[in-house]
Amino acid sequence: MIHPDTELRFINKTIGYGVVATRDIPAGTITWVLDALDREFTSAQYEKMPPIYKTILDTYTYRNNKGHYVLCWDLGRYVNHSFRSNCLSTAYEFEIAIRDIKKGEQLTDDYGYLNLQEPFTGVDEGTDRKVVFPDDLLRYHEVWDAELRKVFNLISEKKQPLRALVNDSTWKTVEDIIGGKKEMDSILLNYYRGK
Repeated sequence: MIHPDTELRFINKTIGYGVVATRDIPAGTITWVLDALDREFTSAQYEKMPPIYKTILDTYTYRNNKGHYVLCWDLGRYVNHSFRSNCLSTAYEFEIAIRDIKKGEQLTDDYGYLNLQEPFTGVDEGTDRKVVFPDDLLRYHEVWDAELRKVFNLISEKKQPLRALVNDSTWKTVEDIIGGKKEMDSILLNYYRGK
């Protein structure tokens, strides 16, 4: 489930629609949680689908570390790519804002950690990276881990409207990381290594 202080808006002709903050969302806020209404499809289920459904899954899903296609039931499926994303996935089935997101700003992910099957050319943002590759998680996990570590401790300090969707065991792990009892798991755990 996507953060409640968001809405779908038309961005422009190149990008199409995107998820935009309707209020300021501070760094350290959980912006998305995998929840019980999200749908997960195995590769075998995907292969049996008619082409029209495959196209939808190719467009609106990410692949988890099992290689399953995950379809967000809500606006989460409309979060756009950015090489300078303001949200980052964690190894705990939720994403957090890695910097303050202002009202009217898009929530964005770097598709490099979503286990894409084909390269994806992003909008040129003046970054060195221009293309997302299926193995970007292997190449950039240390960079993304460092970004997560900068804000992970803020989770306990911020209002968390999605807290009820994070299971208690995961929340205990989050508290242990913030309290220095555990190390944060790497985003690399989300990588799908294939068969």
